[in-house]
Amino acid sequence: MHKNFKNIGKTVFGRGSFKQLDEILSEKRNENKKYIVFIVDDYFKDKELETRIPAKSEDTVMFIDVDPYEPTTEQIDGIRDEILALKGLPSGVVGIGGGSIMDIAKALSLMLTNEGSSTLYQGLNLIKKPGVYHMGIPTISGTGAECSMTAVLTGPEKKLGLKCEWTIFNQVILDSELTASVPRDKWFYTGMDTFIHCIESRDGILNNAYSTAYGEQALKLCRDIFSSERAGQNPENDDKLMVASLFGGLSLTYSEVGVCHALSYGLSKIFGEKHCYANCLAFQHLADHYPEGVAEFKAMLQKNNIILPQGLSKKWSSEEITAMAHVACNLPHMWNHAIGTDWKEKVTIETIKDLYKRM
Repeated sequence: MHKNFKNIGKTVFGRGSFKQLDEILSEKRNENKKYIVFIVDDYFKDKELETRIPAKSEDTVMFIDVDPYEPTTEQIDGIRDEILALKGLPSGVVGIGGGSIMDIAKALSLMLTNEGSSTLYQGLNLIKKPGVYHMGIPTISGTGAECSMTAVLTGPEKKLGLKCEWTIFNQVILDSELTASVPRDKWFYTGMDTFIHCIESRDGILNNAYSTAYGEQALKLCRDIFSSERAGQNPENDDKLMVASLFGGLSLTYSEVGVCHALSYGLSKIFGEKHCYANCLAFQHLADHYPEGVAEFKAMLQKNNIILPQGLSKKWSSEEITAMAHVACNLPHMWNHAIGTDWKEKVTIETIKDLYKRM
C-alpha cells in the first residue's frame, strides 16, 4: 500500500509572522466551550514572548517545563483531565515551544476527544476520533514535529507515538525570529535531528523520489547552515533551518527513519536523554550503517566546535543496556527501513546491545 498522508492544513512562514496569531485564532474561538489552551515552554515564562501571546480572559495558558524529560502518557492524561474538569472542551490547542511542546499539543488535542489513557493509543491509527483544532508554533528548529503525524510519548512500557492523520497540525506559524534565543548547543543538536532525518530517510529501502526531493533540499540547507563559510547562528540561517526542519520532516513522513532513531528511543526511555541529543550520541558511532552521513556529521561537529562525550557505556549496567536494546528492538518499522524486510534474521537483542556498547 502506498502512503496516503495528510499534510499541514495551513502554514504561515516569515519573520514576524507570530503577530498574525490572534487574527488566525479569531475564526476558531466560537467552537466548543469558546476558549483556547496555550501550551508554552516554561523557558518563556516572564520573558518578552509571554507578553505577546494573545490570550483572552477566558483562555488557559499553561507553562510546561520539558527539561530534562520528554512528554509522558501520564502527563498528557493529567493535563487533559484538568482542562476538561475546569472548563470543558476547548476551541483549540496552541503549542509554542520546541519538539516536546509540539508533541504535547498534538497529543492533548487528540486525548481531549478520545476516552481513556493515552497508553491505549500508542501506535499507528489507534485513535478513534479526531481531536480539537490545534496549532504549532516552533521556537526551535530541527525536530520536524511541526509537520510530523506523530506525537511521541514515553509510557510506562514503551516510548512510542500517537500516530494518525488527525495528529497533524491544522495550522503552523513558522517565525524564525522566535528561534533567536536558542542556546548554541541546542541549536546544533536540533539541527542535526533534521540532518539525521534526511540521511536515514535516504539510506533505506523505503526511499523514493518524493522523500528524496524534500530530503536533498533539506540537506543542502543543513550544509549551508553547518558546513559552509556562512555557517553559524544568524537570521539568514535561522530562516534556512526552519525550512530544513519542515522539509526533513516531510522527507521521513514518506520514507522512514532508521537505526539511529531506534537507538535514541532507548536512550530517552531508560536515561531520559532529550531526543535530538540522543540522536547525536548514537549517530557518531554508526559509520557502518551510514558511512557518508557520519563522516559529514563529524565534520560538522568539528566546524561548529561541538564535542560529544565518549565512553558512556562504561558507566551503564548490563541491565540498562539490555533494557535499551529491547526498547530499540520494539520499533520494527525503523529496522525494516534501515536493514531490510529480513531484518529479524540480521538484528538481535545482542546486535543492538553491541551498538549501545560503542557509545
